[in-house]
Amino acid sequence: MSAENNKAIIRRYLEDFRTDRSQATLDKYIVEDELKQHIAMYDSVLPGYYLAPEDIIAEGDRVVVRATVHGIHQGPFMGTPPTGKTVAFPLIIIYKLADGKIVEHWMLTDMLAFMEQIGIGAAVA
Repeated sequence: MSAENNKAIIRRYLEDFRTDRSQATLDKYIVEDELKQHIAMYDSVLPGYYLAPEDIIAEGDRVVVRATVHGIHQGPFMGTPPTGKTVAFPLIIIYKLADGKIVEHWMLTDMLAFMEQIGIGAAVA
């Protein structure tokens, strides 16, 4: 598949994921179990969270997404009970695709920004 086709797949995945987190939807786009585990972990802390893509860049079988994670802190995180606070923090994720599905990923999330927003991080001066 071309890089442009892979970008289109990831765009559709992000759009579908925002409205439907069913196992069928995940299975439609994702082969890799680790990504499904990441999604379940985020859903336990930020139920209904979504990624708002800001950049989608593709080359070969890789698609890079720079996005903002949006959600409401409704589940425990590192011993901190749910705060009900709305959060938005940056994320960069690289997807590797094969046969139109995500087979591998690498993710970098600004967890300090998230932790500061729910009150468990301290800003560095």
